[in-house]
Amino acid sequence: MNNVGSGVGGSGSFSALSISDNDFNRLVKFVQSNYGIDLSQKKQLITGRLSTPLKQRGYQNFTDFVNHVLQTKDNDLITLLLDKLTTNYTFFMREKEHLDLFCQKIIPDIVQRHQKDKTLAIWSAGCSTGEEPYNITMFLFDYLGPQAAQWDTRLLATDISNRAMTAAKKGVYELPDTIPPEWKKKYFVPQPGGQYQVAPKVRDNVIFQPFNLMDPIHFRRKFDVIFCRNVMIYFDQPTKDALVKRFYDATVPGGYLLISKSENLSANAPYRRLAPSTFQK
Repeated sequence: MNNVGSGVGGSGSFSALSISDNDFNRLVKFVQSNYGIDLSQKKQLITGRLSTPLKQRGYQNFTDFVNHVLQTKDNDLITLLLDKLTTNYTFFMREKEHLDLFCQKIIPDIVQRHQKDKTLAIWSAGCSTGEEPYNITMFLFDYLGPQAAQWDTRLLATDISNRAMTAAKKGVYELPDTIPPEWKKKYFVPQPGGQYQVAPKVRDNVIFQPFNLMDPIHFRRKFDVIFCRNVMIYFDQPTKDALVKRFYDATVPGGYLLISKSENLSANAPYRRLAPSTFQK
């Protein structure tokens, strides 16, 4: 759920560095080809979000920064670039109808299929600050009840943003009213200031790992379910189609792909449509 922002970050007045069309196009091409994110309409976002941190690092202009990024592929600079140009907006119980279908149809199906090995494989791709994979875990624990201890329900959660991943691992949130009261008791630990931390048993069920969705998908197992919600909306069509093909190859026969309500797959996508925003191999 790693969304490209649409506004200028920060507050207070400062003089933004200007970026030439050539440097802008070079940066857009680099980000799109390496990370799939389309910044071609985001010139103001780039200057607004990056000017202050670049000045703090001693850059006098965008040309030197773009040259440095493209020539060195410096991890620290790329982390800065991605963290500043992505807005990690997500929340618990997002698109609840989607989650209801997951609980009522998909969980019973995959649990039935894995009665022998008692091992599920679920991937939250673009997990942002962690609410989605923790939410999925809570639904799994609710469904399995006392049997949950006999199952390996650990799920993979990935994102390209180090900032989001750090927040996700901490698992400290202000909870919305949509969280069921019994969940607050079972799955959260109250913190000072009215916040809640996800309970250790839930945190331990999620394996957070940095991953770029443009890379080949070579995880140990194929997945029963892949969640990739509110991520592909910022990719162009060829990038989306290629990613969906990689997802398909990484899904077990009969497995599921869940995207967001604001997204759709191409007519020639390999999955079959099961319900709105829900697809099956």
